[in-house]
Amino acid sequence: MSQKPVFKTRTQVVEEAIRAQILKGELKTGQPLRQDALAAEFNVSRIPVREALMQLEAQGLVSFEAHKGATVTELSPEKIDELFELRAVVECHILERAIQNMTDEDLEKARQIREQFDAALQSGAEIEEWSNYNYEFHKALYAPANMPETMDVIYNLNTKCDRYIRLQLLFTTGIEKAEKEHLALFEMCENRDIDGAKYLLKKHILEAGTAIRDLLLARQNTEA
Repeated sequence: MSQKPVFKTRTQVVEEAIRAQILKGELKTGQPLRQDALAAEFNVSRIPVREALMQLEAQGLVSFEAHKGATVTELSPEKIDELFELRAVVECHILERAIQNMTDEDLEKARQIREQFDAALQSGAEIEEWSNYNYEFHKALYAPANMPETMDVIYNLNTKCDRYIRLQLLFTTGIEKAEKEHLALFEMCENRDIDGAKYLLKKHILEAGTAIRDLLLARQNTEA
Protein backbone atom coordinates (compact mmCIF):
# COMPACT_ATOMS: atom_id res chain seq x y z
CA MET A 1 0.00 0.00 0.00
CA SER A 2 1.52 3.34 -1.04
CA GLN A 3 1.66 6.14 1.50
CA LYS A 4 -0.34 9.26 0.87
CA PRO A 5 1.84 12.34 0.26
CA VAL A 6 2.10 14.59 3.29
CA PHE A 7 0.76 18.07 2.59
CA LYS A 8 2.90 20.89 3.93
CA THR A 9 1.90 24.51 4.26
CA ARG A 10 4.10 27.27 2.83
CA THR A 11 5.14 28.11 6.37
CA GLN A 12 6.26 24.51 7.03
CA VAL A 13 8.24 24.36 3.79
CA VAL A 14 10.03 27.63 4.55
CA GLU A 15 10.64 26.70 8.19
CA GLU A 16 12.17 23.33 7.29
CA ALA A 17 14.37 24.85 4.58
CA ILE A 18 15.72 27.63 6.83
CA ARG A 19 16.23 25.21 9.74
CA ALA A 20 18.22 22.88 7.48
CA GLN A 21 20.42 25.79 6.30
CA ILE A 22 21.09 26.82 9.92
CA LEU A 23 21.85 23.30 11.12
CA LYS A 24 24.19 22.65 8.18
CA GLY A 25 26.03 25.91 8.86
CA GLU A 26 25.00 27.46 5.52
CA LEU A 27 23.45 30.32 7.51
CA LYS A 28 26.05 31.53 9.99
CA THR A 29 25.72 32.73 13.57
CA GLY A 30 24.59 36.37 13.67
CA GLN A 31 23.62 36.37 10.00
CA PRO A 32 20.58 38.56 9.36
CA LEU A 33 17.53 36.84 7.89
CA ARG A 34 15.91 39.38 5.58
CA GLN A 35 12.25 38.60 5.14
CA ASP A 36 12.01 40.17 1.65
CA ALA A 37 15.00 38.18 0.40
CA LEU A 38 13.69 34.94 1.89
CA ALA A 39 10.24 35.54 0.42
CA ALA A 40 11.83 35.97 -2.99
CA GLU A 41 14.06 32.89 -2.52
CA PHE A 42 11.10 30.66 -1.66
CA ASN A 43 8.65 32.41 -3.99
CA VAL A 44 6.16 33.15 -1.20
CA SER A 45 4.77 36.25 0.48
CA ARG A 46 6.35 37.67 3.64
CA ILE A 47 3.61 36.17 5.84
CA PRO A 48 4.77 32.49 5.76
CA VAL A 49 8.38 33.70 6.08
CA ARG A 50 7.59 35.66 9.23
CA GLU A 51 5.56 32.75 10.66
CA ALA A 52 8.46 30.37 9.92
CA LEU A 53 10.98 32.69 11.59
CA MET A 54 8.75 32.96 14.68
CA GLN A 55 8.60 29.17 14.92
CA LEU A 56 12.39 28.98 14.57
CA GLU A 57 12.67 31.59 17.33
CA ALA A 58 10.62 29.29 19.60
CA GLN A 59 13.14 26.52 18.80
CA GLY A 60 16.06 28.76 19.79
CA LEU A 61 17.55 28.94 16.29
CA VAL A 62 16.53 32.52 15.47
CA SER A 63 16.24 35.69 17.54
CA PHE A 64 14.41 38.96 16.84
CA GLU A 65 16.05 42.23 17.86
CA ALA A 66 14.70 45.76 17.67
CA HIS A 67 15.89 47.68 14.59
CA LYS A 68 17.79 44.59 13.42
CA GLY A 69 15.16 41.99 12.61
CA ALA A 70 15.77 38.26 12.73
CA THR A 71 19.26 36.78 13.01
CA VAL A 72 20.70 33.29 13.46
CA THR A 73 21.40 32.71 17.15
CA GLU A 74 24.53 31.42 18.81
CA LEU A 75 24.62 29.42 22.04
CA SER A 76 26.94 30.85 24.64
CA PRO A 77 29.20 28.42 26.56
CA GLU A 78 27.05 29.07 29.65
CA LYS A 79 23.87 28.27 27.75
CA ILE A 80 25.38 25.04 26.42
CA ASP A 81 26.09 23.98 30.01
CA GLU A 82 22.52 24.77 31.03
CA LEU A 83 20.93 22.97 28.07
CA PHE A 84 22.98 19.81 28.47
CA GLU A 85 22.49 19.72 32.26
CA LEU A 86 18.74 20.04 31.68
CA ARG A 87 18.88 17.29 29.05
CA ALA A 88 20.68 15.00 31.51
CA VAL A 89 18.01 15.50 34.19
CA VAL A 90 15.01 15.03 31.89
CA GLU A 91 16.43 12.19 29.79
CA CYS A 92 17.64 10.15 32.77
CA HIS A 93 14.16 10.47 34.27
CA ILE A 94 12.38 9.27 31.14
CA LEU A 95 14.91 6.46 30.57
CA GLU A 96 14.21 5.02 34.03
CA ARG A 97 10.49 4.89 33.24
CA ALA A 98 11.15 3.51 29.76
CA ILE A 99 13.32 0.60 30.90
CA GLN A 100 10.54 -0.54 33.21
CA ASN A 101 8.23 -0.87 30.18
CA MET A 102 10.65 -2.05 27.47
CA THR A 103 9.70 -4.99 25.29
CA ASP A 104 11.90 -7.01 22.96
CA GLU A 105 10.22 -5.20 20.07
CA ASP A 106 11.22 -1.82 21.54
CA LEU A 107 14.82 -2.98 21.89
CA GLU A 108 14.90 -4.33 18.33
CA LYS A 109 13.79 -0.96 16.97
CA ALA A 110 16.52 0.83 18.95
CA ARG A 111 19.10 -1.74 17.81
CA GLN A 112 18.24 -1.21 14.14
CA ILE A 113 18.57 2.58 14.47
CA ARG A 114 21.89 2.25 16.31
CA GLU A 115 23.27 -0.02 13.58
CA GLN A 116 22.15 2.39 10.84
CA PHE A 117 23.80 5.25 12.75
CA ASP A 118 27.03 3.26 13.17
CA ALA A 119 27.09 2.40 9.47
CA ALA A 120 26.63 6.05 8.50
CA LEU A 121 29.39 7.17 10.89
CA GLN A 122 31.83 4.50 9.72
CA SER A 123 31.28 5.23 6.02
CA GLY A 124 31.34 9.00 6.43
CA ALA A 125 28.08 9.10 4.49
CA GLU A 126 24.88 10.99 5.28
CA ILE A 127 26.74 13.57 7.37
CA GLU A 128 23.68 15.82 7.38
CA GLU A 129 21.70 12.97 9.01
CA TRP A 130 24.13 12.10 11.83
CA SER A 131 22.43 14.22 14.47
CA ASN A 132 19.03 12.91 13.32
CA TYR A 133 20.19 9.32 13.82
CA ASN A 134 21.54 10.32 17.24
CA TYR A 135 18.18 11.76 18.28
CA GLU A 136 16.19 8.85 16.82
CA PHE A 137 18.28 6.33 18.78
CA HIS A 138 17.66 8.12 22.06
CA LYS A 139 13.99 8.60 21.15
CA ALA A 140 13.60 4.86 20.53
CA LEU A 141 14.99 4.11 24.01
CA TYR A 142 12.69 6.67 25.66
CA ALA A 143 9.47 5.81 23.76
CA PRO A 144 8.34 2.95 26.07
CA ALA A 145 7.96 5.47 28.91
CA ASN A 146 4.80 6.75 27.17
CA MET A 147 5.47 10.34 28.30
CA PRO A 148 4.60 12.54 25.29
CA GLU A 149 4.90 15.87 27.13
CA THR A 150 8.37 14.97 28.34
CA MET A 151 9.31 13.89 24.81
CA ASP A 152 8.21 17.31 23.54
CA VAL A 153 10.60 18.93 26.03
CA ILE A 154 13.40 16.58 24.95
CA TYR A 155 12.73 17.31 21.26
CA ASN A 156 12.93 21.07 21.83
CA LEU A 157 16.15 20.75 23.83
CA ASN A 158 17.68 18.55 21.13
CA THR A 159 16.63 20.99 18.40
CA LYS A 160 18.46 23.79 20.21
CA CYS A 161 21.55 21.58 20.58
CA ASP A 162 21.43 19.99 17.13
CA ARG A 163 23.95 22.05 15.17
CA TYR A 164 26.41 21.81 18.05
CA ILE A 165 26.02 18.02 18.27
CA ARG A 166 26.73 18.01 14.52
CA LEU A 167 29.87 20.11 15.10
CA GLN A 168 31.02 17.79 17.87
CA LEU A 169 30.64 14.68 15.72
CA LEU A 170 32.49 16.26 12.81
CA PHE A 171 35.31 18.13 14.55
CA THR A 172 36.11 16.22 17.74
CA THR A 173 36.69 12.61 18.73
CA GLY A 174 32.96 12.37 19.39
CA ILE A 175 32.18 9.73 16.75
CA GLU A 176 34.05 6.78 18.25
CA LYS A 177 32.99 7.78 21.76
CA ALA A 178 29.32 8.05 20.75
CA GLU A 179 29.40 4.62 19.10
CA LYS A 180 30.87 2.92 22.18
CA GLU A 181 28.52 4.66 24.59
CA HIS A 182 25.43 3.98 22.49
CA LEU A 183 26.29 0.28 22.40
CA ALA A 184 26.90 0.19 26.17
CA LEU A 185 23.68 2.11 26.83
CA PHE A 186 21.71 -0.27 24.62
CA GLU A 187 23.15 -3.31 26.41
CA MET A 188 22.27 -1.85 29.84
CA CYS A 189 18.70 -1.28 28.66
CA GLU A 190 18.64 -4.83 27.30
CA ASN A 191 19.74 -6.10 30.75
CA ARG A 192 17.21 -3.79 32.47
CA ASP A 193 20.09 -2.19 34.40
CA ILE A 194 18.33 1.05 35.34
CA ASP A 195 21.05 2.50 37.60
CA GLY A 196 23.85 1.68 35.16
CA ALA A 197 21.92 3.08 32.20
CA LYS A 198 21.09 6.32 34.01
CA TYR A 199 24.70 6.78 35.13
CA LEU A 200 26.04 6.23 31.60
CA LEU A 201 23.38 8.43 29.96
CA LYS A 202 24.13 11.33 32.33
CA LYS A 203 27.86 10.96 31.64
CA HIS A 204 27.21 10.66 27.89
CA ILE A 205 25.16 13.88 27.74
CA LEU A 206 27.29 16.02 30.08
CA GLU A 207 30.58 15.04 28.44
CA ALA A 208 29.10 15.85 25.00
CA GLY A 209 28.12 19.27 26.33
CA THR A 210 31.62 19.85 27.70
CA ALA A 211 33.21 18.88 24.36
CA ILE A 212 30.90 21.25 22.48
CA ARG A 213 31.54 24.11 24.92
CA ASP A 214 35.32 23.61 24.58
CA LEU A 215 34.98 23.53 20.79
CA LEU A 216 32.95 26.73 20.81
CA LEU A 217 35.46 28.49 23.10
CA ALA A 218 38.34 27.40 20.87
CA ARG A 219 36.55 28.78 17.80
CA GLN A 220 35.85 32.06 19.58
CA ASN A 221 39.53 32.38 20.54
CA THR A 222 40.56 31.69 16.93
CA GLU A 223 38.21 34.31 15.60
CA ALA A 224 39.20 36.89 18.24
